[in-house]
Amino acid sequence: MEMSDSRVIRAPRETVFAALLSPQVLQECVPGAQDVTGTPEEGFEATVVQKVGPVKATFKGAVVVSDLVLNEKLTLSGEGKGGAAGFAKGGAAVRLEDHADGTELFYDVEAKVGGKLAQLGSRIIDGFAKKMADQFFTRFQEVLEAPRDGDTAPAEAEEASVAEKKGWLSRIRGS
Repeated sequence: MEMSDSRVIRAPRETVFAALLSPQVLQECVPGAQDVTGTPEEGFEATVVQKVGPVKATFKGAVVVSDLVLNEKLTLSGEGKGGAAGFAKGGAAVRLEDHADGTELFYDVEAKVGGKLAQLGSRIIDGFAKKMADQFFTRFQEVLEAPRDGDTAPAEAEEASVAEKKGWLSRIRGS
C-alpha cells in the first residue's frame, strides 16, 4: 500500500520538525501506541496494539530515522512483529515547506504486512493502512494546533498556545 498527501499545520517549521522526532509526540499520535522510547540518533522502539479485521495483535518494533535534513525532511522506517498475527513494516518520507498559514507537511507512506494479517486480503489491509496514516497525521496536526484549556479570547488563546508550544519545544530539545 502506498499513499501520498499533504496538510497545512499552523506552527513554525522548526516546531513541526522537532515534534516528528519526539517520542512523546509520536506516542500520542500513533494509533494504539502503548509505549514509544528512544532518540532520533539511535532510533525508537515502540509497542502498538491494533485490531485489523478479526486479528488483534501487539506489535513490538523499531523505527529508524534517515535522510534527515534539519527542518526540511526526514524518513521514518519501521518494522514490527505481532507474534502469530504476523508482521508489519513500512515508512513515511516527510518533507516540510513554509506556508502562509504555517508549515505544509508532505508525506509519502508505504506499508507491507505478512503472516495472518496478509491473509485478510489487500482491500482490508490497504484500507487499514490508509486509515492509520490519516489518523496519525490528523492527530499530529491536532496536537500542534490544539488550543489549551481555559483559553477564552482568541487573542489570548493564540498567545497562550504560542507560549505553550515554545515551552514544549524547549523540553523536546532539552534546553
